[in-house]
Amino acid sequence: MRVTGIVVLLTLTETAERLRKTPQALRWMIHQGTAPRSAVIGGRRMFREADVNEFIEAAFAKEAAS
Repeated sequence: MRVTGIVVLLTLTETAERLRKTPQALRWMIHQGTAPRSAVIGGRRMFREADVNEFIEAAFAKEAAS
């Protein structure tokens, strides 16, 4: 497998801070299926920074379209 770029991973707490949510609120979003994509890596839920940024941009695009 060839790696072409560095993937920045964020913890649940870091992601919650970026979304201005509590960690508990982000866990609820994960449970509801409304959070950015994530994966459990080494026993910890991790988010790709690019996915979090995409999630935020999609929210702004949705607002602009309405």
